[in-house]
Amino acid sequence: MVNERLTECIVRDFFQNDPMFSSVKMEEQISSIPRINKLLQCASKSGTGRGKPEFIISFKDHPNLIVVVECKPDILYHESDTRQKYKDYAVDGVLLYSSYLSKEFDTVSIAVSGSDKDCLKISYFIQRKNKDAEPIFGNKLISIEDIIAGVTQDKLKREEKYEDLLDYSKTLNVQLHKLKIKEDKRSLLVSGILIALKNKDFYRSYVGITSPTLLANTLVDTIKIQLTSENLQGDKIDKLMHEFNFIKTHPSLTKEKTSEDLKSLKELIDDIDENINGYARTYKYYDILGQFYIEFLRYSNADKGLGIVLTPPHITELFTELAELKKDDVVFDNCTGTAGFLVSSMKKMIDLCNGNLTEEKNIKQKQLYGIEFQPEIYPLAVSNMFLHGDGKSNIYAGSCFSKEIIKEIKSKKPTVAFLNPPYKSDKKEDIEEMEFILNALDCLEKNGRCIAIIPMSCVLATKKGNRLRLKEKLLSKHSLKAVFSMPNELFFNSNVGTNTCVVIFEAHNPHSEIKKTFFGYFKNDGFTKRKAKGRFDYDKSWEDIKHLWLDLYLNNQPQKGLAVLKQVSATDEWCAEAYMETDYSQVQETDFKKTIKDYCVYLLANNLRESINNKALSNEILNIDTAKWVYFNLSETLFDITGSKTTPPLDIMEAQAGEYPYVTTQATNNGVSAHFDFWTEKGNVITIDSAIIGYSSYQKYNFSASDHVEKLIPKFDLNPYTAMFLVTILNIEQYRYNYGRKASQSRLKTARIKLPSTADNQPDWDYMERYIKSLPYSSNLE
Repeated sequence: MVNERLTECIVRDFFQNDPMFSSVKMEEQISSIPRINKLLQCASKSGTGRGKPEFIISFKDHPNLIVVVECKPDILYHESDTRQKYKDYAVDGVLLYSSYLSKEFDTVSIAVSGSDKDCLKISYFIQRKNKDAEPIFGNKLISIEDIIAGVTQDKLKREEKYEDLLDYSKTLNVQLHKLKIKEDKRSLLVSGILIALKNKDFYRSYVGITSPTLLANTLVDTIKIQLTSENLQGDKIDKLMHEFNFIKTHPSLTKEKTSEDLKSLKELIDDIDENINGYARTYKYYDILGQFYIEFLRYSNADKGLGIVLTPPHITELFTELAELKKDDVVFDNCTGTAGFLVSSMKKMIDLCNGNLTEEKNIKQKQLYGIEFQPEIYPLAVSNMFLHGDGKSNIYAGSCFSKEIIKEIKSKKPTVAFLNPPYKSDKKEDIEEMEFILNALDCLEKNGRCIAIIPMSCVLATKKGNRLRLKEKLLSKHSLKAVFSMPNELFFNSNVGTNTCVVIFEAHNPHSEIKKTFFGYFKNDGFTKRKAKGRFDYDKSWEDIKHLWLDLYLNNQPQKGLAVLKQVSATDEWCAEAYMETDYSQVQETDFKKTIKDYCVYLLANNLRESINNKALSNEILNIDTAKWVYFNLSETLFDITGSKTTPPLDIMEAQAGEYPYVTTQATNNGVSAHFDFWTEKGNVITIDSAIIGYSSYQKYNFSASDHVEKLIPKFDLNPYTAMFLVTILNIEQYRYNYGRKASQSRLKTARIKLPSTADNQPDWDYMERYIKSLPYSSNLE
């Protein structure tokens, strides 16, 4: 026979062993706090006397927060159908207490059922003062710290839990792979389970369904019930159910599990409720399904084949702040994907409502619109919006170029457009990314804001071609307000290496070349990579960086190394790298020392010196004062800039090992990948990689080269010392170049670098040579 005292002991022991237990007061049935006792005076389950919860927890540092716990020994008595039999059910009883206590407190209600600590059923609710109760947290007992963090919406804790959630996505991905569920069906299964768990009858009863086939059928039937109850149009429900119906027939989900390392459908539901639902309830309005979709497709080519690159959540949030989103804006995304932009917009606008439920409902039902073309992505977008309680899910299935859909969207009068369009592949029939931007702008009201993230190559076109035509078309109708160069590995978690930029347009106001456009060099968002964990804000630096970016953009403020204002036309490059002034005040002696040491390591590793030492060639002490340096154009004053002869693969295969370096586009070993018995280029020049990152190196000896190796042939007497100085400066300018914006000969010929100068404004070669000779390891350059 089950015993309620066992349940109470489990709960009591759990909290008493909590590291923060000394900071709370845990009482049973009656509180020493008069306000609490007064509120419970008429809160008995019979309605005629004092309410006596199993436990009442109060907090020293949070006097307006309390936790109330109700226990039942049997999970069958966890929650009633009608919420009327308070004396029999844990959820019903604890919510009764909460309804009284929330008149003066923010109240966390915990319903615990079961007498085996490994098989408990637990429900949490948060009922803030004078508000309705809402589910929060997952289906397990959690620490005092996590309760406080969830209730206070602590950002650091949210990010920590988000990392845990993404770790779980990897675990779940492995499990679904073992169950032979295809990658494009995994997110559907997760979203379907989350939708079904919103149904109280299913949430209460699924644990008692022992037949896997019956559970799978009940799950799908519940999904349809939930979608129907949320006023989704019939055609949407039919499309969605067509995708979800695979759950009813999948052999791994409808049969008994065959081994211990495989999860049953019921176990999957338990895990998803605990790990995903708990986070979604606690930290609302995050594109959880999008992040799971990224993880599930990480090792397949399905998403890349479609050109799909899902936007990281910190960037979708950034967009809402760049747009200065208001609570009455109507937001539109014509390439919705998993609805990340719409979810972030919902969160931002609802925050601005300050608890006005009428305004919140209007936002969810009438101010968020999307279009998704891919049939396998569309259900995820609708599910995502449904799970966040949008009430209507205004996601259209089809092409954003459909005249019928465009007409429908225009009738909603959108004021803001966010998009991350499909990235064009090499196929000629693929639609250009800027066509999607034009489409979104066309749907906006006059002065509407359109923000898009696209490949950097889209904004670099300066000569005739389709992309230049699109740039001209955009500026003829709309204003280019800003372009941000984004981090190189922004989409690392999606296994996509595209260099991207963010463009901001103002709708239906033709661009004026008199007005300056803001260009941001926003390459460092503070996110770093860790093996097997991905790219995240481990050092918690993103918030400060974001505020700096926003401050610069919203105040139209230039800053060396970060932002520049420039008048541009369609035939100009739209990126900060082309116009930004390098902050030479940041040049340090260590930069030159590194160049010398790297070159010495190359000499030693390639047997060009028997040994190296750390001695300087002179004892002279010279300082760097960049404030007095002068700009020199690379081609006018310093170099003849040409390409090198590309050594064909056949010549490489037939070549013998020899003394002459073979220079490639690699940024290590001085750019040298091998040594052959022939050469094609004379030495004593500087080479620059024009394919990847614009890496510069000094080639003292005659050499041969691969494709995309440009030569800077000196117009002056170059020696190894002045070469080390110049290479250091050229590599400080390296930020201007990447795989999207190459260090081509045409760009190099217009480039400038700052150098020490003589009284008659000529490069001070004597000073440069003496300076390098004064540094450690310079003796190895003789």
